[in-house]
Amino acid sequence: MTVLFNKINNKELKDQLLTEDGERTTLSFYKYFTIDDPWSFRNSLYLGLSRLKILGRIYIANEGINAQVSVPSHLYESMLDVLSDMHCQLSNMRINISLDNNRQSFWVLRLKVRHRIVADGITDSSFDASDVGIYLTADEVNFFHDNPEVIFIDMRNDYEYEVGHFDNTLITPGSTFRQKLPIVVEMLKKDKEKKIVLYCTGGIRCEKASAWMRHNGFKNIYHIDGGIIQYVRVSRMLGLPIYFKGKNFVFDQRMYESVSSEIISYCHVCGKTCDSHINCRNNTCHKLFIQCQDCSVRFNSCCSLSCMKKSLLISKEKDASNRFKKIMSVE
Repeated sequence: MTVLFNKINNKELKDQLLTEDGERTTLSFYKYFTIDDPWSFRNSLYLGLSRLKILGRIYIANEGINAQVSVPSHLYESMLDVLSDMHCQLSNMRINISLDNNRQSFWVLRLKVRHRIVADGITDSSFDASDVGIYLTADEVNFFHDNPEVIFIDMRNDYEYEVGHFDNTLITPGSTFRQKLPIVVEMLKKDKEKKIVLYCTGGIRCEKASAWMRHNGFKNIYHIDGGIIQYVRVSRMLGLPIYFKGKNFVFDQRMYESVSSEIISYCHVCGKTCDSHINCRNNTCHKLFIQCQDCSVRFNSCCSLSCMKKSLLISKEKDASNRFKKIMSVE
């Protein structure tokens, strides 16, 4: 099957976006439903969205769709029409509008077919992903948060949690969602009768986690409708207290959305208060970590002295290689 994809290089795409007129809206959505032919679905959706100059990252699988996109604001309704035409399940679904649309989020449109729209590692054929917990609105979240008997669980990755989270939240050990699912069941096996609230960025991970916990015998499982994004947006709109502190980490060029002014994380190198994520400049490491400006200068944007030495050595080797190529081209 022919796969449709972008053929313009990233630099040209960035230049096009920076000179583009008009505003863009960053948004996300997901839907669990059966897609019989993910590849055909993917190509048809690519054609529809690319005509509207929509950018972003979309995962498609037999179990549904997971999308984070940037759409020209005046074409928002046209995007909804494209989605509705693709499948009735995509009509009238919840769309999470970004909390921060002042910066560019995506440069290119990429649609990928995967085994799962969220990698969960679940192999139990009796698992019913549609048997989810109870959705909570923003005011219900605050009501539960004020109750010390309710357990709040963050289903996101460690690097997301460290820059922003709800007060009095338990974090599930594990570096991936796949690892966290069995761990959270084991961690709370003595609390199966308690009220448990799960949350994540936009709702997709905690929705599946709620079904998994119900599958494992938990009785009172709740999750935030629309995740952190929807909770903060609705709370601001209604003038409700916001119990989420810090930044909401997002998986695009922005890397975060500001929720509150508090900085609750620290530089991984010196321990100074800081909430700026970067990737280690040593590409053989490329670790995502928090580093303050002083340490970034001192360590050349690397996570350690060792990585800085490797990065500088690679840079010198590249310079020497480029000089050699230039000499050879002259000769």
